[in-house]
Amino acid sequence: MQRNINPDGAMHAYLINPFQQTIEQVEIEPSLDAIRELVGYQTIDSDEIARSDDRLFFDEECFIRSQPQPGRFRLDTLPPVAGIGMVVGGGPDEGTLASPGLTLDELKDRVQFS
Repeated sequence: MQRNINPDGAMHAYLINPFQQTIEQVEIEPSLDAIRELVGYQTIDSDEIARSDDRLFFDEECFIRSQPQPGRFRLDTLPPVAGIGMVVGGGPDEGTLASPGLTLDELKDRVQFS
């Protein structure tokens, strides 16, 4: 699977917003700090996405943190996530980040909002 790593260091990721029930492509720097900023919390965690090398990043405390409004989503068979999530690809070396291998349309088919 080809990964899109731009020479200027930027990459794209998919931002999942359950409050607006949208999934959009965003350009970010390939860093955990950039993911934290868009997710909205410093405490982030990730899960592997089935059938790909991509990962879903989310607020690590989303299951216990009080949300200002309802907003959850589910990706495949992963547990439902409260709040913003991001799908990011793994880079060519372990521990690096890259653009996801999934297309935006493939991801939209696999996400359910509640």
